[in-house]
Amino acid sequence: MSTLKVTQTRSEIGCKQNQRQTLRSLGLKRIGDSVEQQDRPEIRGMISTVSHLVTVEEVN
Repeated sequence: MSTLKVTQTRSEIGCKQNQRQTLRSLGLKRIGDSVEQQDRPEIRGMISTVSHLVTVEEVN
């Protein structure tokens, strides 16, 4: 199974509460933070919720 590297690029200030909670669930706390998550449908759904705040790279 592949891995995704998710990096927060924009602030959560001014976003909806569910988007803030989604960032925390992904493990992101501040701009510039990166986490590696497994490529699963649940993670893809979380990323699509905050797609305007993060960038995603596929890591092999």
